[in-house]
Amino acid sequence: MKNKRKKNPFVRIALFLLYMVVMAIVMAFVLFYYIFSIPEPEGLSLASWPNTFTDNFSIWMEYEDGEIHVREIGLKRLEEYGLWVQVIDENGQEIFSYRKPESYPASYSVSELTTISAQPYENGNTIFVSSFEDSGKTWNYIIGFPYAIGKYMLYYNGENVNRLYPMFRMGILFIFAVIAFSGLVYCLWITRHLSKITRAIGTISLRTYQPVREKGVFSNIYSALNQMDMEIQHSDKVQEDTDRVRREWIANITHDLKTPLSPVKGYAELLADASALDKQTVQEYGTIILKNVNHAEKLMNDLKLTYQLDSGEVPYKPQKVRLMRYLKELVIDIVNDPSFADRDIGFESDLPDLTVYIDPGLIRRAIQNLIVNALVHNPVETKVITAIESAPKNGVHIFIRDNGKGINETEQAELFNRYYRGTNTKERPEGSGLGLAIAKQIIVLHGGEITVRSKLGEGTEFTIFLPLANDPDAN
Repeated sequence: MKNKRKKNPFVRIALFLLYMVVMAIVMAFVLFYYIFSIPEPEGLSLASWPNTFTDNFSIWMEYEDGEIHVREIGLKRLEEYGLWVQVIDENGQEIFSYRKPESYPASYSVSELTTISAQPYENGNTIFVSSFEDSGKTWNYIIGFPYAIGKYMLYYNGENVNRLYPMFRMGILFIFAVIAFSGLVYCLWITRHLSKITRAIGTISLRTYQPVREKGVFSNIYSALNQMDMEIQHSDKVQEDTDRVRREWIANITHDLKTPLSPVKGYAELLADASALDKQTVQEYGTIILKNVNHAEKLMNDLKLTYQLDSGEVPYKPQKVRLMRYLKELVIDIVNDPSFADRDIGFESDLPDLTVYIDPGLIRRAIQNLIVNALVHNPVETKVITAIESAPKNGVHIFIRDNGKGINETEQAELFNRYYRGTNTKERPEGSGLGLAIAKQIIVLHGGEITVRSKLGEGTEFTIFLPLANDPDAN
């Protein structure tokens, strides 16, 4: 719960605003003490402290035997604080002083005393004046403070201020009410948008989301929700298409497995029930059974290999191979296959023999699948050519071309999907539908790539890129 609060942007905003308010208050206190305080021996005091000290200094003064005296504690405080004092009688004459600078006079007129009490910092001192009364007599005294203290007096219309005070108080209450109301409105606005966003997220999970107009403060969030909904819909469609193709493929592979198993079962039953069959008939039945068993085994091996390649469990043993010779021998083996004895199969290359590091068995399986696929799904007069050309980035291109009937764009997009079978596979039902998917997985395993170009009525070209890598065991 704590982590969720930290990630919530509104909590972060609230914490940031609270931090700013606290910092403003702290800065206000710092600024206040910076402007309205002075350092004195006992610490930091407000700038009004000298005036207060002057008013209270009279408690340490006494009148005895016709003379003014300052108690020892008062003199001690003057020394501690670095202050001086001067006592003036009713005639303006000095009758007592302690630590008074020589620059100050020994007598004052009433106007001079009034003026000096209002003077700012001068001659290294700020002067404060107060009075002491005892035995019906009054004495004025001056205390000098070594601080630069500003003195200002504010005059105002007391009647108007008293009249405005209730209005000021109502204004303060009104401002607080506006702030509270604005905060409530803002909270309701935030809550409404958050509820809208929450409902949108819920409808996305239910697949009933309706796109939201991307405007206002939350436009980025609405844009992200719209984008997420589009991606989820696309993902759902891809998953739906994949599931549909997989179901069709499973149905096809199940049918393909039944095709060879049915004659196996039928001829096996004939062999089991017949009491006397001549040798030729037995051999004929056995040949048919063996052919169909081999076909079923090939289907199983294709299925096993594609999942081994997909999971990375297939043994991969690259070795040094002379590519030109290797491909020529592969093409010759297909030409010598009785199934393709009457087909036009060729090999073309003007390059010198190249050395590559590949797994011969896997690459043979991939290229053979492509060549046989071109032969099986095209008319008998189709010419199939295997060619080699140099490629950029230290690689080589292997082409398998035919001038057959071609493949439409829809099938080209699905051609290497292991759950997909083309529309023309009914001509040769013994295929597993995994040949091209296996070919692509093998090429990718070798760090290469495979692409297809085709046009209806003109033929098809598969292009394999293989990198001319160094010996993987050299390092």
